Order: sequence, then structure tokens, then C-alpha cells
Amino acid sequence: MNAAQEALGRLGYDGDWGADADHLKTPEDIQVTAAAGFTFFTIDPSSFVNNAADRMDPATVGKLSDQIEREELFHSSDYLDRPFEIGGAKLVFDKLTLDRAAVKYGRAIAHSANMAAEIYRLLPMADVEISVDETDFATTPQEHLFIGSELKRRWVRVTSLAPRFVGEFEKGIDYRGDLKAFEDQLRLHVDIAKSCGPYKISIHSGSDKFAVYPVIGRLCGDLLHVKTAGTSYLEALRAVCRSERPLFEEIAAYSHSRFAMDRASYHISTTEAEVAALLGTDAADLERNYLDGRAGRQLLHVTFGSVLTMGKRSDGRTFKEAILETLGKNEALHHHLVEKHFDRHLGLLNAG
Repeated sequence: MNAAQEALGRLGYDGDWGADADHLKTPEDIQVTAAAGFTFFTIDPSSFVNNAADRMDPATVGKLSDQIEREELFHSSDYLDRPFEIGGAKLVFDKLTLDRAAVKYGRAIAHSANMAAEIYRLLPMADVEISVDETDFATTPQEHLFIGSELKRRWVRVTSLAPRFVGEFEKGIDYRGDLKAFEDQLRLHVDIAKSCGPYKISIHSGSDKFAVYPVIGRLCGDLLHVKTAGTSYLEALRAVCRSERPLFEEIAAYSHSRFAMDRASYHISTTEAEVAALLGTDAADLERNYLDGRAGRQLLHVTFGSVLTMGKRSDGRTFKEAILETLGKNEALHHHLVEKHFDRHLGLLNAG
């Protein structure tokens, strides 16, 4: 493995872009990644989350909650009429709040526990993360407390948990939302993590969320896991843009052809019209438009898998080969850009 390949590996690329230990959905995913040597597993129970619970009328969500309790997926007596002292706050579950939490997350928690059991069977000392950030609405403190308590009751040793926070954590760009509301909610999430674990608060889509980094660093302290690999790929492309512009232009053109399809699996605000407006960018503006602007960054971010697994240059060489070769020839530039990128992240986290 050459230095460029090692660098891409550190930035989240494992060599084949197949299943990895991130966002695992089935026991088969676990078996494959455990065999490959992974020891940290992120369980994605999103297929079992009932997002409609937030919009159901009380009678409907109540009936579904009763059914879930009859299946012994939770016990209402553990929550109703029991105030929970969490940090300096008191959290209370009324019946509707509990019903919504149980219907929304009950089956997802049971699935997560089954997945964790498979992980422990293969690797008893593995780290297990639970991701519930792919939901329609932000995770409320009561919902987090319900999830953390139920995982603890099932003997799941949680290393970290990723809630969905208030505001928008879109791929490749800074935080968008109310900073005060984010801080108030994060403080409660950290206190709940300490009470139910302790486990780390995981910030998914954490790349470039500079506006909230000081708050995150100050409130989470050591109980923090930030995922940043995605925009490290963009810094690799920045090195390509500066050193091998024709290659970058081909990658950008291919990304345009993939955007409509690849964006489907990502939560982003950039529209196809905004992406189309980038076409015809002057050579002098490529870096600014594609690697500094919102639309360009999200275009390149969501198409990275296609670029590295299927994309080819006009001469038939794969983009993967061409990128690795370019990074290898311009190693100092690549390392400088990545170091600068992470220094900004770490500096703002420490500033809190």
C-alpha cells in the first residue's frame, strides 16, 4: 500500500467501498465486517424506526404502544409517574410522550439489541454504536432517555449513541439552525448519556460543523465521537484540483451525471437546479465553486462512492487509480490540506 492509499484509508476509504462497520443493518453485515477485522460497529436500526409516530393522533399511537408493550418490548411502569433527575433537569413521561417514544423506537431498540448480541458473539469486547440520527424529527430528551434506558435494560454496552439534533447536519457544509436551541438540547443529551452509560455522544455528519464545534467540545468533553471522514475526501479532491485540473474537471462532470441518483440516500438541501448552475464554471473558479460553495461540495460529497467504484476517465482509466496516482505525486500538498482541515476542526472543539 502506498502513501496515497494509506491516506485515503485514514480518510474513510477501505479499498472497495463495500460493506464496512458503519451503519450496519443486518447480522450478515456484522459477520462480513467482523471477518474483515473491524472492532467498532455502528448499528443502523432506521428500517425499524416508525417516523409516523410523531404525527399520529393519541388514540392511534396509544393502541400501537399497547401492542408493543404486550410483546414485552418495554414496560410502561418503568416510565409513567416516575420523574427522572437528569443533571439539573427533571424529565417526565406522560402517557402520550411515552406512547410516541415506544412506537417510534421500540422495535428499533429490539433490533439493535439483537444486532449487538451478534457482535458480542463474534467479538465480546467490540465497541457498539447506535445511530438514530436518520429520523424525520430531532431526538427529544425523553426519547433519548427511553432509548438509553431500554438498551441498558437489554445489557447492550453502548460505546456511543448518535441522536438527531435540532437544526440541520447536512453533508459537507456547516450547521444550519438555532445555536441556542442546539446547546440547550445537547446539554441534556450529554447528561442522559452519563446517566444511561456513560457513553459518548456521536456527532454524525460532523464534518465542517464549525459553528457548533465550540459548544460540542465544551459540553461533551471526553464523551464525544465526531465523524469527519466525508469531507476529507473533498480535501483530496482539492489537492487534485490544484495539481491535476483536467482530472478534476472529469470527476466533476461525472459527478453531475450521478447526482440525481446518488443524492437519494443523503439528507441535503442542494437542488438539481443549483448543481446544474455549476456547469460551465471557468477554470479559475473551479475550487471556489465546487470545493467552497454549498452546492458544489454536496455534489461531490454524495457522488464519492460512484466516482471511486464506477467512474472512469476518457482514456478508460478509473478515477480511483488517477486520484491515487495524483495524490502520490503531490503528497506534501495533500497532507498539508488534510492537516489544515483537521486543525480547524480540532481547534474549534478545543476552543469550547
